[in-house]
Amino acid sequence: MTAMRIFLLNLSMESTQEVKQALSGQGYEITTGRSQKVDEILALSPEVLITEATPSDLSCCGLISQIKAGPDPRTLKIVMIVHGGALERARGLDLGADDVVSFPFEPLEFAAKIRTQFRERQTEIDLEGKLKDALQRERLAETAVEALGGGTNSKRRFWLVLAILGLSAAAAIAALVTVISNGHNRKDTLQLKAEVARLNGGILQEGELLRRADQARASLTASDASGPRESLKAQTEQIRKKIAADGDPDSESLKKQLQETQNRLNRLENEGRVAETIVHTYGPSVCLLHVVVEFRDKDSGQLIRISTDARGKPRVDDKGMVSLDTEGTGTPLQLDFFGTGFLVASDGRLLTNHHVAEPWWGDEELKQLLDRGAAAFAVSYTAYFPGTSQGIAAKVDRISPAADLATLKLQTPAPPHTALLKLDDRSEASVTGDAVVLIGYPTGIEGILARAGSDVTRKVAENAHEVTQILSQMAAQHLIRPTTTQGHIGDVLTDKIVYDAATTSGGSGGPLFNRDGKVIGVNTAILKDFGGSNLAVPVRYADELVK
Repeated sequence: MTAMRIFLLNLSMESTQEVKQALSGQGYEITTGRSQKVDEILALSPEVLITEATPSDLSCCGLISQIKAGPDPRTLKIVMIVHGGALERARGLDLGADDVVSFPFEPLEFAAKIRTQFRERQTEIDLEGKLKDALQRERLAETAVEALGGGTNSKRRFWLVLAILGLSAAAAIAALVTVISNGHNRKDTLQLKAEVARLNGGILQEGELLRRADQARASLTASDASGPRESLKAQTEQIRKKIAADGDPDSESLKKQLQETQNRLNRLENEGRVAETIVHTYGPSVCLLHVVVEFRDKDSGQLIRISTDARGKPRVDDKGMVSLDTEGTGTPLQLDFFGTGFLVASDGRLLTNHHVAEPWWGDEELKQLLDRGAAAFAVSYTAYFPGTSQGIAAKVDRISPAADLATLKLQTPAPPHTALLKLDDRSEASVTGDAVVLIGYPTGIEGILARAGSDVTRKVAENAHEVTQILSQMAAQHLIRPTTTQGHIGDVLTDKIVYDAATTSGGSGGPLFNRDGKVIGVNTAILKDFGGSNLAVPVRYADELVK
């Protein structure tokens, strides 16, 4: 994996040392320089630029303005170090910096801010790629509509623009958009543009599954939680060596610095022990949820199916157009969604998000589809608990009218090794600055395969081609285990908890624990525009669901 590149520009010796110590052991490729021009900086291809300047420095202002005014500003994130408080940070942000940090800074917090810039940069690149793909599919769809403009059709027919840019084991449809045909003889025709997760009855491409798992593995490596701990240990050892040196005039200052570093390390290790206890006690009760969604035509009530020929193969023309019918015996169009749930009642009830129980809820792209002629419904819910060899069927129990929460109910008893999670709905249970632990299944089955290793992923890809087959194999091998991340509460609002424990798609519905080992929130969203923070619904909104 290529090292992530950071360029330090015009930093003082003290700042350079602190930055390098904060980022040591995390796999970054760090270079330094002074007074470089914009083209010289860009020629080094850094992903993040860290600079130190006063916001009143016109040269600094000009540098940032030139970079941000370039043809592709997303390729370089800028973090400014300032000597001052909120006013100086605000001025730095106004100049166009992506983040501003006051010196001296907390090393762990600084490292987290840099990781956030890398995550946001990758998100922007991914979105840019999706936009280009969408525009390409738009052009293909327009061509297809023109080709289909003439003639009549006695039965209702749906046409799907198939743009297979990545057939993924865990991929749900990235965008489903419908367009009503303008032709008067085809006024009932519904155009669906989509990136389809399945073809030929849900068969997946082995190479694509391996690629996605490798991507998830790289992401897990980059966000390894052991980085800050190892960095602090390295700092402690360096300071001790300096103190041991004879004639060091800064010994008292170094002793104070050593104490502060040890205190941070002790705090981090204590939080780690709390997390280990929580995972050991409640990890087996946090399950991976697999939701399969199908679609009906609202007018006829019939399933939307992939049209097949006499051999049972999908009808695909030379332009990649696959027809969808509401009649025939073809495979129904199905989408797979993943989320997290956890056991909260002895009758087998699981707490999760509304948007996990009903994946089309609150989804703007799917809303466009539903508003223009299709109705989505969940065909099945399956819960996979760690340590079990097969999934357990579930069904929707209750949906919260006030928050993004829902309960599912297992159709057979929960595994014997599970325990009910304890909920703490008190307002004082969530305190800004307190440590939190998040358990869930971010990136769905891709993340599980990534942690299992490349050899296991290859064997699964060779022996299973459908999502359900892959899940069955992983369950049989006891590979399904949740991911645990740690962080701190950034803010506590009336209807949400803002925190920084890492997660991503698939982690929705995961329990957020406080240091007492009780659930204070349910992960619901990634707050991408707020320093990489995430949102959780306070558990008091689940009181009516779990009574």
